[in-house]
Amino acid sequence: MVPKRPHTTPTPGIPERGARRHRTAAEPAAPACVLSIHAHPDDQEFTVGGTLAGWARAGSRIVTVCITSGGAGSNHATPSDMTRARLAALREDEQRRACQVLGVAETIFLRYEDGMLEPTMALRRELTRRVRRHRPDAVGCGDPTVRFYGKRYLNHPDHRAAADAALDAVFPSAETRLIFPELLDEGLEPHHVSRIFVHGADRPDTFVDISATLPVKLAALREHKSQMGDWDPAEMLAAWAREQGKPRGLDAAEAYRVMVLEGL
Repeated sequence: MVPKRPHTTPTPGIPERGARRHRTAAEPAAPACVLSIHAHPDDQEFTVGGTLAGWARAGSRIVTVCITSGGAGSNHATPSDMTRARLAALREDEQRRACQVLGVAETIFLRYEDGMLEPTMALRRELTRRVRRHRPDAVGCGDPTVRFYGKRYLNHPDHRAAADAALDAVFPSAETRLIFPELLDEGLEPHHVSRIFVHGADRPDTFVDISATLPVKLAALREHKSQMGDWDPAEMLAAWAREQGKPRGLDAAEAYRVMVLEGL
């Protein structure tokens, strides 16, 4: 759930240098396995859809984890007679279709309450379970530190909670044997994630060219019919992609802060 009809496009940040446990990359190679973690149906398609489509074409196995099922909807798109249960079921179907368009191998719904998400220990444990089970090379999520986008959009608290829990699951929980030792009883051994792709960061340092996959991203987003209504997001997505590509002279890009994690 991200802004549907913004009046301005987000401005990409200035490339950051010299951070510990972190290095700059111009165009990262496609990971063998990716875990894409987001709060709501359609978050993934708005933010990282072009990147995932490109990686899927390159042979990556992509697993999508949708923490809520979007049952709260959004005021402008949700009919007054809609219930949370009906909307959640509808949006899960839409997310599955969108993932098929992108080439996602598996779509998982954790079914936490939309609009009420918190980075609890239970959520961190569940995401740790998913990291250890699927053993991804890379994890994609939002930036939990960003509260404001420009002057017109407040970052949804569910987005921040999802990102917070995802990052804490990657480190230290997933790779530390005696954090959540009950997962060992499930046969889930520790796993080290090599890279984290953080979208929506104020200071991105990595820019993925999505010129070839922008149409796929748009097609996937259009599967979220309950949220799109009669609005076509093509113009907005193209504007976002142009803006994010400017620092690298790309016609269309998705921008990230990429953490390259050292094993402990």
